[in-house]
Amino acid sequence: MRITGVQPWLIKSDASYWGEFLFVEVTTDEGVSGWGEITTTTFVANRALCVMLRQIGKIIEGDDPANIERIWHKIFRNFTYMGSRGAAVECVSAIDIALWDIRGKVLGQPIYELLGGPVREEILLYTHPDQRKFTSKDGVVQEIRDIIASGHTALKFDPFAQQGAFDKNGIAREQSEGYLDGAMSRKDEREAAELTALIRDTAGPDVDILIDAHGRFDVPTAIRLCRSLEEAGDIDWFEEPVPPESVNALQQVREKVSAAISWGERGHTKWDFVPILERKLADYIMPDVTWTGGITELKKISALCEAYYIPVSPHDAAGPINLVAGAQVMMTVPNFYRLETSEWNLGKYDHLIDRPLDNSNGSLKLNKTPGLGIEMNRAYLEANLLELD
Repeated sequence: MRITGVQPWLIKSDASYWGEFLFVEVTTDEGVSGWGEITTTTFVANRALCVMLRQIGKIIEGDDPANIERIWHKIFRNFTYMGSRGAAVECVSAIDIALWDIRGKVLGQPIYELLGGPVREEILLYTHPDQRKFTSKDGVVQEIRDIIASGHTALKFDPFAQQGAFDKNGIAREQSEGYLDGAMSRKDEREAAELTALIRDTAGPDVDILIDAHGRFDVPTAIRLCRSLEEAGDIDWFEEPVPPESVNALQQVREKVSAAISWGERGHTKWDFVPILERKLADYIMPDVTWTGGITELKKISALCEAYYIPVSPHDAAGPINLVAGAQVMMTVPNFYRLETSEWNLGKYDHLIDRPLDNSNGSLKLNKTPGLGIEMNRAYLEANLLELD
């Protein structure tokens, strides 16, 4: 069996927060294809990745798709001089996931069986409230009650006022979720604490409350905000308090707050996680399987964390392949906390895949179908394919 091509599928979809998904298909000369996903958070990045994927397809055309580790390094090392993080490793991730999908289909096994077999029967989840419904106190309460009624025992949200948004093309306006001055007004801090207290009161004492700071604060602001939420809502983690470029900034926050620190969605490859673990800078590690190096790398990062007794909780802010690929690995990982989902009702993915995902009672149940366990709805993809300039 030989690889014949790499096809990016950039599609429009209301199921995506950003209005589009980027799926990747790897095809072979024996008619077996595998699926991966990238789905970044910006209009520009998705289109640049499509160009890169087509070029990468040319360098792996003719390779045996069973040589997953070899192909991983072949792609990764091609970016040595221009930088092998970010877009480069996201392309590696999508292709790696697709190769594992092919391997599972060829051998007639789900991916988790190829990674050593399961250590659990299902994957515990945490989820997000739909904050567009947070227009009133009653709206907040109802949304949290719906999540709890669905069986979820952990939820995550960003209580901080957003400093802008994305325009109609998905391009970030100035002072969007990214870091600019790293500050937060006292008024916004107070409102964040009030929202967190309301959610804790509604959810009750037995639900994990996770806070996402989206890596956009300076050191003193992050410390102040974390302490405020610790007091207001008995939070269970504070995620990405500062931008990812400085582990020293992360250490300063770490030394001044009591809440557990979660880090990793912006970590690319095992090498980015080593200093975090060695310097004891996080209590939870949350790599994204579609951004950090695929199934191959997520398994390795999980093993590194296991040596430090640090729980792994994969990030997932995108589509169904993102979710299922992370779950396949977590089926085999002893030091697993929870897997993220963007909403508690996963029915929004039904039109994209051949079967609904089962997340009843707050946990994902993988089927025993070979590979990832899902197939993409090709007819829908073709009908919603976005043209690239």
